[in-house]
Amino acid sequence: MAANSFSRRSFLGALTVGSLGASSELFSKSDSSLLADDALAANAVPAREIVGDPRVRGPFPILSTPFFESGEVDYETLGNQAKFVDWCESPGMIWPQAGDAVDLLTMEEKLQGMEVLAEATRGRKSALCLGVQGKDIDEMLVYAKKAEELEPAAIISRPPDNGTTEDDLFEYWRALMKVVNRPVIIQTSGGVKYKGPAPSVELLIQLGKESPYFGYVKEESSPIEVRMQRLIAAKPDIKCVFSAMGGFAWLYQLRIGTEGLVTERAPYADVLAAVWNNYEAGNLVVAADAYSKLLLMLNLRETIGGNNLRGFSLYIWQKRGVFKNRLSRSYGPGSSMPEKPIVSDMPLSEMQIAELDMRFEAMKPYLKEGSWK
Repeated sequence: MAANSFSRRSFLGALTVGSLGASSELFSKSDSSLLADDALAANAVPAREIVGDPRVRGPFPILSTPFFESGEVDYETLGNQAKFVDWCESPGMIWPQAGDAVDLLTMEEKLQGMEVLAEATRGRKSALCLGVQGKDIDEMLVYAKKAEELEPAAIISRPPDNGTTEDDLFEYWRALMKVVNRPVIIQTSGGVKYKGPAPSVELLIQLGKESPYFGYVKEESSPIEVRMQRLIAAKPDIKCVFSAMGGFAWLYQLRIGTEGLVTERAPYADVLAAVWNNYEAGNLVVAADAYSKLLLMLNLRETIGGNNLRGFSLYIWQKRGVFKNRLSRSYGPGSSMPEKPIVSDMPLSEMQIAELDMRFEAMKPYLKEGSWK
């Protein structure tokens, strides 16, 4: 049986009263079924014709950019990372995106990385989603046209760095609409330089009305829950709402009706898949247990310093045999862009490593066995 395809029976059989705690109460079979029915009923929406790749739902972890000591991008490891995420049976993956040193990459580096990932994922089950954004429309269109050439399953785009009004966002994404023929996930927050507004729910719905490829949303703007509810109520113009913000509210937001997760959690791709697959199958107790193990690891951000988007997760990448080091590019003073790459390491003490190892071991029931290579 695959590690991310537990049945409720096998899960309960694997646990002991001691491991759960004497006072723990598990759902009865009827309770679990009832909850599953409620979840399905809450997510019931009018039928829609899927245009584009139907795999664009579920967890889409963002890949971390690997570097050499020189500060150059390690493209071989980037490609291996994609192979690992596919081996973990994650529905999809994303790059380049988020604050994972993505703004510190040159255009040439991003375009080359796109080519590497398109080749690494060709013929694989996990769907590739390429990040398409820029400081303005012209720069964004360079990435969009490259993505169309490479034919990923989807693309993702955040607001332009130079945007200041909602009209700017409309113009930007309507320009994108003219050149793409695949699902477009809109990230509702901007990058380091973006100071404009979050796209309104009305804007996102209107884009979904204008194009069958729009209406996919990575929602991370306040008030998040209210916006999610409004977007989900706007189906079928809205096709899929993804959770975000590190995944810390993912399980609850699945109950609201989100259908995926975009987050910088690729080294735990098999655990993400376990949460998703079991929730989809109605194995809610198992999904919650897998999620709790993930949160136990992610909560270390409160204890071990470093960039939350990379930080100690780079050690897990090493532990899983994918990354060669824990190196990152860093911003200059005041989040400025340095003329030359500033390379920093992620130092860890023996005590911190011991804690990481223990929490990683706790995820073992949901980690895929074998080798990704």
